[in-house]
Amino acid sequence: MQTLIINKIFKLFAWTCSLILVSALFIIIGFLIFKGFNGLNLKLIFSNTSPINAILLKSQVFDGLFPAIFGTVCLIFLSILFAVPMGLATGIFLAEYCPLKIKWFFSLIFDILAGIPSIVIGLFGFSITIFLHHYFNNNFFPCLLISALSLGFLVLPYIIRTTQVALEALPLETRLSALSLGATKLQNIFLVLLPSSMGGILNGVILAIGRCAEDTAVIMLTGAVAVAGIPKSIFSNFEALPFYIYYISSQYSDNAELIKGYSACLILIIICIGLFISAHGIKAILKTKILYKL
Repeated sequence: MQTLIINKIFKLFAWTCSLILVSALFIIIGFLIFKGFNGLNLKLIFSNTSPINAILLKSQVFDGLFPAIFGTVCLIFLSILFAVPMGLATGIFLAEYCPLKIKWFFSLIFDILAGIPSIVIGLFGFSITIFLHHYFNNNFFPCLLISALSLGFLVLPYIIRTTQVALEALPLETRLSALSLGATKLQNIFLVLLPSSMGGILNGVILAIGRCAEDTAVIMLTGAVAVAGIPKSIFSNFEALPFYIYYISSQYSDNAELIKGYSACLILIIICIGLFISAHGIKAILKTKILYKL
């Protein structure tokens, strides 16, 4: 009887916490929609430039959010391009090759790395930029590449740990099935273990995408500026929505500029939702192909 009462209290507490979190989410999104929805229009994004010419990079956009949107997408793509291969390789090493005696040490290091504040990663990237500027190339300055590498380093522990956990969570029968048929360890990893754990690995990638899209502390120290236009190369300054939101909310001169900041928040959320949906779509397609092959 006492156990039943405790279970009911715990279930009620869990439901209450879930409702509080969901309510907070809807309140925040509702507040942003209330404040910024009226400001969402093509002029906010493209200003007086033709949308087609802006998207095809034929004309520059002045006083519009398109350069910040373009820079944000480039930043996310480059960060994930750097972090995913290294994260997957390290996660596979920890789960399949690393000796038990030192696995705990590497796991502890990556857990500590995951808890480092993003401003510290930003300072590290800025220090690397100063070092390269002084000792190798006087024309090297904070740029898109340094920001992407810093963000990739920031999300790397999430991808490593989710890959490791997803591989270690596989049942013993799955682990031994290909080996018992004569497959090598490398064949077993790439043909059986990775496809079977793809769902958990992609969850880590999805979380990394969200972290790359929203972080401001790293990019404000490593290359993001208020007005830069479309980045000409990975070695140039760039605009990004998180930095624009921070800049406009701290230095707005009238209510119209503040509304632009709220609208930029909505655009950033829409971009994140689009990326999450795309990632989940890729995850579903990969699962379907894997099940079809099996």
